[in-house]
Amino acid sequence: MADTTGTATSDMVADTGADGIRRRDFINIAAISAAGVGGVGVVLPLVSQMSPSADVLAESSTEVDVSAIQPGQAIKAVFRKQPLFVRRLTQKEIDEANAVSAGDLRDAETLAERTKEGHQDLLVTMGVCTHLGCVPLGAAEGENKGEFGGYFCPCHGSHYDTAGRIRKGPAPTNLLVPEYAFTSDTVIKVG
Repeated sequence: MADTTGTATSDMVADTGADGIRRRDFINIAAISAAGVGGVGVVLPLVSQMSPSADVLAESSTEVDVSAIQPGQAIKAVFRKQPLFVRRLTQKEIDEANAVSAGDLRDAETLAERTKEGHQDLLVTMGVCTHLGCVPLGAAEGENKGEFGGYFCPCHGSHYDTAGRIRKGPAPTNLLVPEYAFTSDTVIKVG
């Protein structure tokens, strides 16, 4: 019995180094480290492939020069593969939009809430009807602008006023105003 205990003790001393670390501990640490490096090697490509590609990043914002738009005119641009309407309102259109009580609207928003301060004459909206996604008329010269002088959706008959607010028809909400900012007095950056 004494020999068995003595042999076990001497084997344990042989496996333990001078600072108390056994070879088995070193193998465990090495195996866990290798598994961690392998895990990073597998996860990193999966995560990086979820980043947007260069063409998507290029379309994430667009700049529009608004200097050539005369009062009463509108232009169509493209933002994220969807139409974007930029309209310079006349003083009469601004007055008509401000004369409408927000309480009378289905989706209550004032013109001031839909435009930037100091640029109330410039309305920027997505050119997509909020009913089923058709492109409303009214941005180009000679197109039907509907009963309220803004935009008219020919698919199901939604009428928007000069501020892009829904006034009649099945559309539930106003035309969407995207995030935009003026980078200068004549250029806006959308997105």
